[in-house]
Amino acid sequence: MTIDALAYIYPWVKSLHVIAIIAWMAALLYLPRLFVYHCEVAPGSVESERFKVMEYRLSRYIASPSSIAAWVFGILLVLTPGVVDWASGWWHFKMLGILVMTGAHHAMMARRRDFLQDRNRRPQRYFRIMNEVPTAAMVVIVVMVIARPF
Repeated sequence: MTIDALAYIYPWVKSLHVIAIIAWMAALLYLPRLFVYHCEVAPGSVESERFKVMEYRLSRYIASPSSIAAWVFGILLVLTPGVVDWASGWWHFKMLGILVMTGAHHAMMARRRDFLQDRNRRPQRYFRIMNEVPTAAMVVIVVMVIARPF
């Protein structure tokens, strides 16, 4: 199913989608880094409370809104005639990358709630590894969209 009217605004929708993805990626790369530093401070300390505010603002004002925008504009792109060749296989792998990125986002939001309640039990290493998940997903997504190898 496609919506013909979307073809007229395709460059705008694509631009907004890319902007949303850039903001989302920035947040997903920065948030686990904040968690790494948050692990180093005592729960309830002034530093811990500062990290809680930073993590809240990053997730509330950048990560979550940009993820929603990326999904909305992405769906509009999919509904634009001629954007996706459903017979090719690249979009399956792109969708897998998107789901991994979304899953990482939700996992980070859960970890933020743990820090908020001073209940984090995960080591710095966990957050260092979590920092790589969005990067790997981004590589898959970009290669599938640009190179379309399948």
